[in-house]
Amino acid sequence: MKKTMQYILLLLVALTLVACSSTNKESGNKAKNQKEKSESTTRVVKDAYGDVTIPTEPKNMLVLGSNYAENLIEIGVTPQMVTVVEEIEPEYRFKLFNDNNVKIIPTVQYEDNLEVILEAAPDVIIAQGAAIDAKKYEALSKIAPTVAVEAGVAIDEFVPVLGELFNKEKEAELALKKFRKKIEETKEKLHNAIGDEKILVLRVEQNQYRVLGTEKGSPGSDMLYTQLGLNIPTMLKDNNDWFTPISLEVLPEIDADHIFVEQRQMQNYSSEQSLKDLKNSPMWQAMDAVKAGNVYPLKTADYVVGEGLIGSPLFLDYLVERLVP
Repeated sequence: MKKTMQYILLLLVALTLVACSSTNKESGNKAKNQKEKSESTTRVVKDAYGDVTIPTEPKNMLVLGSNYAENLIEIGVTPQMVTVVEEIEPEYRFKLFNDNNVKIIPTVQYEDNLEVILEAAPDVIIAQGAAIDAKKYEALSKIAPTVAVEAGVAIDEFVPVLGELFNKEKEAELALKKFRKKIEETKEKLHNAIGDEKILVLRVEQNQYRVLGTEKGSPGSDMLYTQLGLNIPTMLKDNNDWFTPISLEVLPEIDADHIFVEQRQMQNYSSEQSLKDLKNSPMWQAMDAVKAGNVYPLKTADYVVGEGLIGSPLFLDYLVERLVP
């Protein structure tokens, strides 16, 4: 009897040890699986302010600014939300976002719009690094992991960075190749049509007029005078700024063969009266391009705000439409 009891006790101890061992193993496996799952659902990327952990597959990505959203869609990355300033957006972007089920969030121009962003409840925020300072980056990061993309402003500079960020390097490369081909084709058409004729872009603002210079990398100037290699009026050939104020009295001295007139668009802004004053000005009417009827309207939305893999080719088509007989 005594031996039987000892045997039973030994058996119970052995079973207990086995059970404990199994439980510990299961707990260890569970912890390991949870860690692996956590690592697979997030990843670390580098931005303008350092390393940031973001979801591997975002469910509610918010892109601050329609330009980046457009280019992401074009390389195969569709965000769930995008902020826009409705008054200055090019028309094609509304259709682009609606067709891709991207929620459009209206915002106020030149404001932080933090309350609107908080209400959107993003799980990751994508922004142009140059557009947000450290203070705003900190505020955004409290709402959701924020990637301040560190890249230049030119399409050739930031599209490859967006491609790398979302593992779409090949798609970005193909999109840029297509884009460059479009530029070369347009360049050939324009040079065959107008040769050395000079192109002026005159910006009509609320209280002044400005002319486009040759600043590289800036919307319009880079495309017209660098990539397309079109000629700028003699008076402006050494003007390396983006835009420079000019008085109406100087207009007759500008030897422009073609003039694109931009009636500047901004939120809560009107340049209508300035445009009327321009058209009624004897100095404007004395310009050779005006007399010849070589004056064309230009929207801020189409060549500045609309710069991108989709928008810029539309601008190129417009140039051909206006300048090629």
